[in-house]
Amino acid sequence: MKNFLSAFSLFITCIALHAQTATYKEQYRPQFHFSPAINWTNDPNGLVYNNGEYHIFYQHNPFENKWGHMTWGHAVSKDLVHWQHLPVAIKEENGIMIFSGTCVVDKNNTSGFGQKNGPAPMIAIYTGHTDTIQSQHLAYSLDNGRTWTKYKNNPILNLHKKDFRDPKVFWYAKGKYWVMAVVLPQEHKVQFYHSKNLLHWDLLSEFGPAGDTTGIWECPDLFQVPVADDPLKNKWVLTMSISTAMQYFAGEFDGVVFTNENPADKIYRPDYGPDFYAGITYNNLPILRKPVMIAWANNWEYANDIPTKPWKSAMTLPRVFSLSKLNSEWLLRVQPLEGVEKLREKDFMALESHIVNGNENINLKSQQFEMELDIQPSSNGTSGVKLAVGNNHYAEVGYNSATQKLYLDRSNCANQSFNKNFANLFHFETPLNEINGHIKLRVFFDNSIIEVFANDGLAAMTMQVFPDAADKGITLFSNNGSSFFSNVKIWKMKSAWE
Repeated sequence: MKNFLSAFSLFITCIALHAQTATYKEQYRPQFHFSPAINWTNDPNGLVYNNGEYHIFYQHNPFENKWGHMTWGHAVSKDLVHWQHLPVAIKEENGIMIFSGTCVVDKNNTSGFGQKNGPAPMIAIYTGHTDTIQSQHLAYSLDNGRTWTKYKNNPILNLHKKDFRDPKVFWYAKGKYWVMAVVLPQEHKVQFYHSKNLLHWDLLSEFGPAGDTTGIWECPDLFQVPVADDPLKNKWVLTMSISTAMQYFAGEFDGVVFTNENPADKIYRPDYGPDFYAGITYNNLPILRKPVMIAWANNWEYANDIPTKPWKSAMTLPRVFSLSKLNSEWLLRVQPLEGVEKLREKDFMALESHIVNGNENINLKSQQFEMELDIQPSSNGTSGVKLAVGNNHYAEVGYNSATQKLYLDRSNCANQSFNKNFANLFHFETPLNEINGHIKLRVFFDNSIIEVFANDGLAAMTMQVFPDAADKGITLFSNNGSSFFSNVKIWKMKSAWE
């Protein structure tokens, strides 16, 4: 066993060295979204800010470009845009995979793992997975996350169940204790536990079943969100993932019970596209900083088969949240984190306001850009922008005025035969009301990932596409009537990996 572990450590070190020299020039490789240098990734884990660094840990297979052998991969950033890869943080050992979880900074050394006059320990709490049982485990780091020691008395929470996973832990200041949100996936329940020392946990309450119960629940998170028109006021938001999508509830948490204040018969999503999953927020952010979430930009229906190598899967752009109350409903406003703008090329294209009827090609070809546009749509048609245009291929970001829905459609995009589920899951939409007759869009296209933010964050959608290399056209369109386009701006984006 000792020889195996030594070989494993050497292998992981080689991967880390390779990561620093990866080209990041492969077809479909995102240039301003995080992706591992090589091999598989899924859920973001342990998002935490500490000593000037944003850490991202993530579900990672260090051996293959498909799911398996789950460990925690690791990278750090000063700005959430540029990333430095680090060696695997927490390794699969003794038949226990390292499933999803959280990371906190134990500033008061409640755990007792800190050393006198030493730095505050970083504590990772994650699901230890075997074929028969899932339980919650702990590891700690005394060197800002570079090396980790597993707690000798793991597990720290064990219900002796096959499905019990994905702990998200945070410090509840009012009660002066830690809170853990963790799911019973099959029962569609989030359990809340509390602890004074991160080691011994007692049950507080349960939430659910509620909202979307069409699939198993995973990856819960509970965090405070500022109210948009009153930034000194906060509400609590509870999120979780459901097989291939996410949902949220908004309300209050009193340290014991979470109470949903939105209509119980309605489902609310932070993203309405097919490729937004397992999102969690950062712990230990500076005071008054809006919550920042990163999610996995993929879908379990086809994740193992997407045509990318030597890596598989990427993360979404970091997103910030606020809440607005509209017609007695608390609605998330979702925006990309300020900072991605630093990757804009100095020169950008701005189009004069004009009427479009049919298709109008833009004199710019790219699969790597940010775009802003304002549309006064025709009264009963569809209008928007086509991306990855070429050889009768395109992906469509559009608005249907008749149904008042924003949509993404990849049915006409190239390269869909790698998985039948991908080909069948091609059209996604969400209700979106016009504001004074206008639809405002902010669109990011990063080679294989499209992210759309509409009407100042009232709707967001994420979708993967895999266009041919030559499909670089951009086209404005308006069908069944004329639409007025204004404030159209396009920036080519530099790579964050150069």
